[in-house]
Amino acid sequence: MKAKKSFMLVMMTFVLVLFAGCGAKTATEGGSGAGTPAPATNAPEAGKKVKIGISQIIEHPSLDEARKGFLAALKDNGFIEGENLEIDYKNAQGDAPTQATIAQKFVADKKDLILGIATPTAQAIAQATQATPEGKNIPVLFTAVTDAQVAKLVQSNEKPGGNVTGTVDMKPDAVVKLMEFIAKNVPGVTDVGIVYSPSEANSVVNVKMAEDALTNLGLKVVKTAATNTNEVQTAAQQLVGKVQAIYVPSDNTVVGALDTVIQVADKNKIPLFVPEKDSVQKGGAISYGFEYYDLGYATGKMAVEILKNGKKPADIPVGYAEKIGLAINLKAAEKQGLHITDEMKAEAKANNYLFE
Repeated sequence: MKAKKSFMLVMMTFVLVLFAGCGAKTATEGGSGAGTPAPATNAPEAGKKVKIGISQIIEHPSLDEARKGFLAALKDNGFIEGENLEIDYKNAQGDAPTQATIAQKFVADKKDLILGIATPTAQAIAQATQATPEGKNIPVLFTAVTDAQVAKLVQSNEKPGGNVTGTVDMKPDAVVKLMEFIAKNVPGVTDVGIVYSPSEANSVVNVKMAEDALTNLGLKVVKTAATNTNEVQTAAQQLVGKVQAIYVPSDNTVVGALDTVIQVADKNKIPLFVPEKDSVQKGGAISYGFEYYDLGYATGKMAVEILKNGKKPADIPVGYAEKIGLAINLKAAEKQGLHITDEMKAEAKANNYLFE
């Protein structure tokens, strides 16, 4: 009897050891034991629908393309709208109080991530997240911003700090190259007009770059201001008879009403130089452009790093458009009295930025 009890005790011990060994193996291969890496802090839980808020200052082709690129990057990385992704898209239609309200609502809704498209919108979102302890934990991305440091969105481009990072759409050499093009190719140019909104930090930065470049080239600058889209045409009209070329910077207010500037340029045969390729397609004559879709896609990949891999915005450097190229609208150039050489056409065509 005693031997039988001893045998049973040995067998029970063997089974317990065997079970423990199997358990250790399961933990290492994918369970919750020490052998499994800890899940990323911000990674979505299994079965959880990720909620992203997108706020855009105004509708215009470049910003729309940036949004499409952002969503495409999410989709390409397994975030499918209607399945595991919920997108809440809002457009402020150029109204500052509206974009502030949108930002506050996104924070109150406890979005998993918020995207701000354009500088004023990104600033409103950053401010809203800093207003509450919970908001400071919401990752914020931006795209189509001109200068993130000047806009006080990040501490530095290399090390953003805080809960905000993203992609910028301004390379100083693009502005300089465009001003050099004006000086070289607009016959008899002495004065260049600039239509902009002084309330947009991104525009002020862009205008300063253009002014410095034009001054170094020996040209004068004539600036007219538009505080909203309704004032853009009047601001452009004020330049007629005073300038031989018009430049529109990366300015959401002015680009939002670009059609009215194009009308003035066409009617008065004043070459119109614009900030990006999409505005060339619309009717500007010349730009040094890039694809806003690509810029948005790069921002979307940042979102994937945050949502899937637990990276923090503070540790993701600010990105920018790497490739720029000459963009030409041949019909617009003809209407506005600007001669386009075969050499210019070849350069734009090589970039796939030649529009007829």
